[in-house]
Amino acid sequence: MDELHKRGIRVILDYSWNHTGTNFWAWLDILKNQANSKYKDWYEISTFDNPDTPENEFSYKGWYGNAYMPELKKVNITTPRVNGLPYEGNINDGAKQHIFDVTKRWLAPDGDISKGIDGYRLDVAEQIGMGFWRDYRLYVKSINPEAYLVGEIWWQQWPKKLMDPAPYMKGNIFDAVMYYQVYKPARSFFVNTDDKIDARQFRDSLEYQWNRIPEDFVYAMMNVSSTHDAPRLLTDFYNTNAYKYHANPNENPLYKTGKPDKEAYERLRLYLVHLFTTKGSPQIWNGDEMGMWGADDPNCRKPLMWPELKMEKEYRNNFQPGEKSYDKIRFDKKLFEFYKKLIRIRKDNPVLSLGEFSFTVNEGKKLGYTRSDDKNEIVVLFNMEDYQGDFKLPEGNFTDLLSGKNYGNRNIRLKPMKAVILKKSDK
Repeated sequence: MDELHKRGIRVILDYSWNHTGTNFWAWLDILKNQANSKYKDWYEISTFDNPDTPENEFSYKGWYGNAYMPELKKVNITTPRVNGLPYEGNINDGAKQHIFDVTKRWLAPDGDISKGIDGYRLDVAEQIGMGFWRDYRLYVKSINPEAYLVGEIWWQQWPKKLMDPAPYMKGNIFDAVMYYQVYKPARSFFVNTDDKIDARQFRDSLEYQWNRIPEDFVYAMMNVSSTHDAPRLLTDFYNTNAYKYHANPNENPLYKTGKPDKEAYERLRLYLVHLFTTKGSPQIWNGDEMGMWGADDPNCRKPLMWPELKMEKEYRNNFQPGEKSYDKIRFDKKLFEFYKKLIRIRKDNPVLSLGEFSFTVNEGKKLGYTRSDDKNEIVVLFNMEDYQGDFKLPEGNFTDLLSGKNYGNRNIRLKPMKAVILKKSDK
């Protein structure tokens, strides 16, 4: 932690307070002592084993029916508990106290927050009652007011409807959520998906999501694109099916899992320009910056292809008919450098993190917006059409931070599938 903090890196630890594993010490005590275990009330246990019968009657609730993830007991539930919706409730007092103890242990080892982690990513947050989350935030902030709490909320009804983050974004629960809600329409704009949208629809989708929550929270959101639970970005941009629906060759034999084509790379780079210039905090699923590809979980969790490693060729046509085909797996230095460039542009221009956001163009597949503050103005333009597009610029001189090219007139023509990040200059 000392070394990470010296390098300006903050560490967010991923935890689930909804369930444990079956090797967790409290669970092992229950397996051994059954109804006599002092931890028996920590879990959703239906029946204990009766030692006087040959059968094992022990049964319990596992998260989403998965026995290897026994679920902690929810108490004081006062509203209906429906998957994909928030509800009022809490966690059993014994398990809750243990959660608080673990939380403090990592936030402030030996009482020193300078040596602790910097926040928590909180798994399957909608499975836990809002009463617990309010108590949890108060406790965390009492230890480290700067600790960042980001919740995972996702599907209200898969695969059509994502959850509404608003109930969690009122200042009394999380600082941010994993913002799948803005990636889904972005993919439909930047990729020729089956549910593709134009620039006006993309603007409407973003404004709808942003207007649901206070603006301060929008700027703090974790803008996820791909994760350990979703296809890698390159593969997601290589396929046109609806987001995360049958995004693997098991459910969809036509799903493309090999090395993406040139168009997928082009479209990905354009999306990345948007990701690093829009409101919220851009997130990278480790390996995407290396050029890795892969279908939905578990294919998105393959070993990282570090440049110093030599990777074997990988069989790629999976369940598809025909002869086996192979892809050469290697670190993508060109894509890696593009990620680094976008990161540097964002770091060198705080207006891209904190500046006001305003749409300027939304015609067909042409999109434009500005980021501005009292001293700086940056214009971001995209031409997703299959023909050249003309854009009007504000008065002044601009430099494209991607190419270094200068623009000194009021008009700019972009080739198909091109983007610019134009910074106003005095030249």
